[in-house]
Amino acid sequence: MTGEKTDLRIFTEPQQGATYDDLLAVAREAEELGYGAFFRSDHYLTMGGDGLPGPTDAWTTLAGLARETRSIRLGTLVTSATFRHPGPLAVQVAQVDQMSGGRVDLGLGSGWFEAEHRAYGIPFPSLKERFEKLAEQLELITGLWATEGGYSFDGTHYQVTDSPGLPKPVNRSGRAGGVPVLVGGSGKRKTPALAARFADEFNTPFAAFEDALVQNDRVRAACEAIDRDPSSMTFSAALVLCVGEDEAEVARRAAAIGREVPELRENGLAGTPEEVVEKIARYTEAGHSRLYLQVLDLADLDHLRLVAEQVMPHV
Repeated sequence: MTGEKTDLRIFTEPQQGATYDDLLAVAREAEELGYGAFFRSDHYLTMGGDGLPGPTDAWTTLAGLARETRSIRLGTLVTSATFRHPGPLAVQVAQVDQMSGGRVDLGLGSGWFEAEHRAYGIPFPSLKERFEKLAEQLELITGLWATEGGYSFDGTHYQVTDSPGLPKPVNRSGRAGGVPVLVGGSGKRKTPALAARFADEFNTPFAAFEDALVQNDRVRAACEAIDRDPSSMTFSAALVLCVGEDEAEVARRAAAIGREVPELRENGLAGTPEEVVEKIARYTEAGHSRLYLQVLDLADLDHLRLVAEQVMPHV
């Protein structure tokens, strides 16, 4: 172990079926228990089941939570570049950051779920175009936050002329002078290059442990290629959470989210608290200073309490 504490963050998937009040209850509980952040996905369509009562908008949710929490960080894993124009998104994120007193992180990705685009009338361009738009959005948003005068941008997909770049985030600790930016994914070339250029944090979502290490090395190499110190990058991973005090409780929690215990043990953070502490130690020793715990049963607040009491003190 490195001796440093691992930042454990709660990550939710509200498109599977959750109200704002459900999310508020989880965020407040996570805050009281000492988790580092409350994050949510940015999706409009369920990926299984009926999704009732329906989706909630990511940045509307975070704006509400900004006023109804006090200390926990808030963010997206990740906002889709296909959903919003970059100028208004820069305003939105900066405003929520101000509303929270500087507690916001922006995760931004290219978008991938074609069915939700069709379901809500959102254009879904080719993968090539989506990556082009993501790159331009990252440059444009961070540029708007960093500028102290007129900001202009002439891209293939977006053009900005003499923008005042307002409002500014309260938290300007990100390397580009705005809120911290998170980029993630498994792409071998474009994704590491974008992370090296724009991101404060790189995330490997739901990847096998060995695959995550390989991807992190690609990001480090991409940093070195542009003369950026790789140690300036925070490395994180997202893993589904299923912890129980005994085997019966692990099995009950796995059944509640429609998963099998052996699969969760292999691919997530699953098992007894002792098992999960040991697995987190592997990630920490490999250079991950932050883990996003995907909580799929938002009604089971005892799950969060168990991890806070029996896992968090040991990692």
